Amino acid sequence: MNTIAIIDDDIPIGDMLTEILAQEGYAVLRAYSGTEALYLLTQKKPDLVLLDLMLPGLSGEEVLPYIHNIPVIVLSAKIDVEDKVNLLLGGASDYMTKPFDIKELLARITVQLRKNEIQAESQSLSIGDLSLDTMSLALTIKGQAVKLTRTEYAILKLLMENPRQVIAKSVLLDRISLDTPDCTERSLKQHISNLRKKMQDVSGTDYIETVWGIGFKLAVQKS
Repeated sequence: MNTIAIIDDDIPIGDMLTEILAQEGYAVLRAYSGTEALYLLTQKKPDLVLLDLMLPGLSGEEVLPYIHNIPVIVLSAKIDVEDKVNLLLGGASDYMTKPFDIKELLARITVQLRKNEIQAESQSLSIGDLSLDTMSLALTIKGQAVKLTRTEYAILKLLMENPRQVIAKSVLLDRISLDTPDCTERSLKQHISNLRKKMQDVSGTDYIETVWGIGFKLAVQKS
């Protein structure tokens, strides 16, 4: 169930939105001021925020920079195009002018949540027991975290993106060179060895296969 935070001091509008969103299957969080909104966001992470601008205490414009990695739909009576442009450039995902059509709002909520899900999927690679977060550069094997260097991450990411292919040493070096200029033909073998050992220490499995005279490939074991 997706959770939507309503940040609006207008109680009738907030109550109306809460009822409709609940009917649509969403969980709802409420904040009635900018200060309360900031506190709420330190305690919870909603999937989407509906943000009014005219809030007591901190305004919506002041709250917006504190909302990270969460889609924000601004709901405001301000109709000036420059206001809309500034808010969109400042991090808002969408902007609707009050009064708004509830069917249109629900459609825009659906669109933003779908975009967020697609983005989240694109930020991770999962093959067998391996899961690689391409934002945090974190690897987990069977749920256990494995700390990687930037070079080890780049090597594993390339292998996971091409799980059935043998990656030649020259190709591997070329593909990761922009992110890891410290990796040379001489040091590549050591980076591979370190990566292999880290993964084996956690799982007891060798996930990297050396194809002698050519390069390396992923050797994911079936669960």
